[in-house]
Amino acid sequence: MSALPEKAADTTAEQPWPVRVLSMKIQDYVERMSVTWVEGQVVQLTRRPGARTAYLTLRDPDVDMSLSCSVRVTALDAMATPLSQGARVVVQAKPSYWSQRGSLSMDVRQIRPVGIGELLARVEYLRQHLAAEGLFDADRKQPLPFLPRRVGLICGRASAAERDVVENAHRRWPGLDFEIRQVAVQGAQAVTDVVEALRALDAMPEVDVVVIARGGGAVEDLLPFSNESMLRAVSAARTPVVSAIGHDVDRPLLDLVADVRASTPTDAASLVCPDHDAELRTVATALSRMRGQARSSLDRERRALVQLTSRPVLADRTALVRAQREVVATLQHRARSRTESMLHRERDRVAHLRAQARVLSPQSTLDRGYAIVQHRGGAVVQSRGDVEAGELLRVTVGDGDFAVEAVGGGS
Repeated sequence: MSALPEKAADTTAEQPWPVRVLSMKIQDYVERMSVTWVEGQVVQLTRRPGARTAYLTLRDPDVDMSLSCSVRVTALDAMATPLSQGARVVVQAKPSYWSQRGSLSMDVRQIRPVGIGELLARVEYLRQHLAAEGLFDADRKQPLPFLPRRVGLICGRASAAERDVVENAHRRWPGLDFEIRQVAVQGAQAVTDVVEALRALDAMPEVDVVVIARGGGAVEDLLPFSNESMLRAVSAARTPVVSAIGHDVDRPLLDLVADVRASTPTDAASLVCPDHDAELRTVATALSRMRGQARSSLDRERRALVQLTSRPVLADRTALVRAQREVVATLQHRARSRTESMLHRERDRVAHLRAQARVLSPQSTLDRGYAIVQHRGGAVVQSRGDVEAGELLRVTVGDGDFAVEAVGGGS
């Protein structure tokens, strides 16, 4: 039989490791690991009467990962307060690997509870860290719809918070639709359950707002609502989120990252939907105000119309026509007078010009005894030398013409 590969990287399909070899390799590697301090949340504690060893399961509060641990009963008895499920602890443990079952467990040497002061200090550090990232900035907040089509509600199973939200919302707006997710709101599963429910509701297009509600409780009971995984899931949601955790004095970090904070679950109901009766009163008041304004406008216009029609110019509706008719008649008379005056003036000027033309005309000269002597061809005789003896000439006088014969010619 050929030798087995020394390293895992040297194994092949033709030369694999048997299960026992892999288990021995893992066990050998785990046994070389050092003792380590681990923090987690107790989700299960099994302690049998008379047994020297108890078993517990530690879970990471931020993610769904857990480890099985064994602890001596004497270590549990040495604790100042009894260990209970949901408690946050720090343990000193040595990893061990059970090769027969192929499982990893932790052998707990010491166990210490995490004090509430330390937990609150961690919450404060997380608050400062997320605030520096801008997760609490006002410009990241989404406004709530006036009337959502459906309200997503994340709450405990058969909880008073669910009744407070649903009953008060239905009292304000009857028939408001809810999509309810009942989950663990306390303990080890709270963060995982709330985040999964939020993502499921956020993926539903008909859900317009999501309310995360829980009643009051001790500070450590409300710590899941200051968990970083939950806060980042709320910040990434596309749907507006309302935080309604505990009472007014309770301030988990969820209040800071949510779009709206409700002081109580009852207050959340008044935030996610309007008051039906109040809206009806508002509508009735608006209608009454509109009617009053319309009446006032009509009365004002009616008074203005009466004032206009009572003026003299509108009281006698023909007065304006008569006044304009008189203006037109005056203008016509003035135009006629000016036209006649212009005609008389131009007639006198024409007569004067005619008289001037008559005085200066050749006929007037002839009428004074002058004559025009013309040759037979019509040329005017202008000189004695132009006339020959015996030439027949034409003489024109004021009242006609006649012929003459020249006795002597020009010399």
